[in-house]
Amino acid sequence: MTYKLGLTGGIASGKSTVAELFEQAGYPVIDADVIARQIVEPNSLALKKIAMRFGRELIQADGTLNRKALGAKVFGHPQALADLNAIEHPYIRVALTKALDEAVASGADIVVGDIPLMYETQWEDYFDGVAVVNITPKLQLERLVARDGLTVDEAHARIDSQMPLPEKVAKADFVIDNSLGQQMREVQVKQLIKHLTGK
Repeated sequence: MTYKLGLTGGIASGKSTVAELFEQAGYPVIDADVIARQIVEPNSLALKKIAMRFGRELIQADGTLNRKALGAKVFGHPQALADLNAIEHPYIRVALTKALDEAVASGADIVVGDIPLMYETQWEDYFDGVAVVNITPKLQLERLVARDGLTVDEAHARIDSQMPLPEKVAKADFVIDNSLGQQMREVQVKQLIKHLTGK
């Protein structure tokens, strides 16, 4: 029986690093961010709808979406972000469900769905349990500024566009504290795998 584990956290909380540990342990990970990029490939219906709503200048010469320009239009602008989500999420949901169902059909003991907006988009019901990657607010801000080359204000706008991390932690079935360094992160993931598989 496959255990369907949802994995989420705040932006720059280290969720992708945790997802990699599950992959290294041999469990399939379906990444919603990868699927979100696939659904806006050149000439896709979702990309055309985004261009109609936010401007054709977001489509680059090679037909791809200028993600940075789109980010500037939606982060810190709640209605614009809601409009973008309304366009993208139906396409993401169909593709993500298909990818997760295929992974479950493979018979793996654990299938991980790496979904940043797990609670914001009501994905938790698909899973048997949800693990939230937690981090201190100070570390989250520092990591986001360093990773994406943002100003502190830009980083706050992105953090504020998501459900607050403490709220996600309160809803979680499992919490992985990513403030404790690499070794403790690995220990926590191994303990969770053992708990879920009994192995």
